[in-house]
Amino acid sequence: MSNPKRKGCVWFCLRWTFRLGAAVVLLLLLAFGVVFRNALYDRFYLFPKQAEAVARIGADRVEPKYKVDWNEYRGVLHSHSLLSHDSAATQPEIIAALKKDKVDFICMTDHYNEGKADYSLGWNGVYEGILFIRGYELEAGLMPWGVPEGTIIDKSEDPRETAKRVHELGAVLYFSHTEQKRMWDLPELEGMEIYNLHADFMDENFGKLAPEILLNLRAYPEQSMRLIFDTQSKVLARWDDLNKTRHIAGIAANDAHQNVGIRGFYTAEDTLRLQGTGEKTEITREFKLNAVTRLALRLFCGPLEAGKQVLRFELDPYERSCHFVNTHLLAKGCTEKDIIDALRVGRGFVAFNMLADAKGFVSFVEAGGKQAMMGESIPLAPETQLKAASPHFCRFIVRKDGENVFQTEGRECTFTIAQPGKYRVEAELDILGQWTPWIYANPIGVNAPGT
Repeated sequence: MSNPKRKGCVWFCLRWTFRLGAAVVLLLLLAFGVVFRNALYDRFYLFPKQAEAVARIGADRVEPKYKVDWNEYRGVLHSHSLLSHDSAATQPEIIAALKKDKVDFICMTDHYNEGKADYSLGWNGVYEGILFIRGYELEAGLMPWGVPEGTIIDKSEDPRETAKRVHELGAVLYFSHTEQKRMWDLPELEGMEIYNLHADFMDENFGKLAPEILLNLRAYPEQSMRLIFDTQSKVLARWDDLNKTRHIAGIAANDAHQNVGIRGFYTAEDTLRLQGTGEKTEITREFKLNAVTRLALRLFCGPLEAGKQVLRFELDPYERSCHFVNTHLLAKGCTEKDIIDALRVGRGFVAFNMLADAKGFVSFVEAGGKQAMMGESIPLAPETQLKAASPHFCRFIVRKDGENVFQTEGRECTFTIAQPGKYRVEAELDILGQWTPWIYANPIGVNAPGT
């Protein structure tokens, strides 16, 4: 006969085991809900609505009214490749990404190699229809393009001497990472980054960002990426301040590296080798496989072959970085000479094309029967007017020397200019009732008559 006391004890233990297990599960669910509450809201409510709003904007495209005597080219500036110590991006990978993003040209900015910027290395010219312009990110934020092939710049060289040298060589000189301390009095400076994707990413609270990446990056990559965006107000203010006394063009920095992620390779030694997406040779971790792990890897990743990449996860693939923001330039053609000329003038604008395709946007000033495009200048005359047109309904903001002097909503903007100054246009898109920065056009100088 069974012992009633023993049976009662067993049931007591089972009940409390179940209760404790249920309590642990409940606590875990509560903890998950607390940690992932914002990410869950974004995944199931906000991001779907944002995606629908962006799709509606894209579908409501109308070719702008104004046509100008220039061709428009979409570019990626400040980009790294396997020539840099912190990137393993190959040219075929870069070209494939640029084709998907409809990019016409890319200005490279690799890091020093063994303390030298050697302008005989890297890619220069047209590859599969895309113009590559060789470049390096030098000391003190110097970022020249158009340096003649074969030039070598040593890292130990004084930055001011480097600036003089590249200017004498006919190159155009920009500053990178303008959120940092720079030599703003440098006379050879012709342009600066007014937005840098990497800088925008680095000021994030990564503890808050991690749940979004884990839960939403795969399902809503563009909406997840947009979480990092902050208006770089201090940089824009400095840009406006500099343009009061000189001409400084503005560009966007994609700062593409494709190095925030992990890759897994199956090896001939029957191991799984893990490497960062930016690592060329260094092994992060390596695991010996057994019957169970080998079967699991085969089930999830397909047939195992020595050297085969079996998994890859990355936050910043080249395609995503190059689609997030672009610099659009107006030029006669897409040659290195044409692009360098447009960069020197600042004949173009910065656009966050991840929100909507900005192709066709234009801003110019008409005065005295003449016309000045973005980056150019013109004397003040009676009935001087700034005009802008957009392929999408937006809010135009006209700034004079950085100050907001006019705004209007629609696809066209006309503003009568009565005083000399530097005038530039910003455009914002209405996304779920919130005006979101979309375009920053380069300023147009309106000079006092006779100057």
